[in-house]
Amino acid sequence: MPTASSSPSADTPAKRMRRKESRPSELLAAALDLFVEKGFAATRVEEVAQRAGVSKGTLFLYFPSKDELFKAVVRQTLAGRFHEWSDEVDSFTGSSAELLHYGMHSWWERVGNTQASGMTKLMLSEAQNFPEMAAFYQAEVVQPYHSLVQRILQRGVDRGEFAAVDLELATYAVTAPLIFLAMWKHSVGTHPCTASVLDPLRYLDAQVQILLNGLRVRPAPA
Repeated sequence: MPTASSSPSADTPAKRMRRKESRPSELLAAALDLFVEKGFAATRVEEVAQRAGVSKGTLFLYFPSKDELFKAVVRQTLAGRFHEWSDEVDSFTGSSAELLHYGMHSWWERVGNTQASGMTKLMLSEAQNFPEMAAFYQAEVVQPYHSLVQRILQRGVDRGEFAAVDLELATYAVTAPLIFLAMWKHSVGTHPCTASVLDPLRYLDAQVQILLNGLRVRPAPA
């Protein structure tokens, strides 16, 4: 005979509590998928709730608007990770060239090769129509990322490994290959005929080599 502790009714409160605690992450995962698939404007909160398996009213208990839902997605998938990445830059013991290589590979493994990279395409296509959303993304993602890249480049200059360059403009040179990969992954990279044409890690290796050939200090001519 089953005991009270093993009966289905006894397990229900605990299961409900676990379900309630997991709802925000389930809603954010559903929202990320839909934002990437359909864009911000075309995504309806009803669709997010349906994909997460809850009612629209339940969604609004956690996120009072679609704008707040978008901000939460950005913070969870991108903005919330800069402390981790900053600590890695601080503790890195190799050369600045190795740090740049590590950083670009790490971006692909943690962001570029995930659904989160689709946010890049979303922002490039819809920022003009949603200036407040664009300003939020600029403050939470773009500016911290640029600061991180500039720290890597400044590290190389300070150690005599990189030539002195305009750090602000050089940051765009480092960023461009990553934006290309994000756009590629969520457009032609999904097509069976083109998905195998480009190896992302080999592409990044080539881009790092090109960057370093331009950044490295060269001996003065005799």
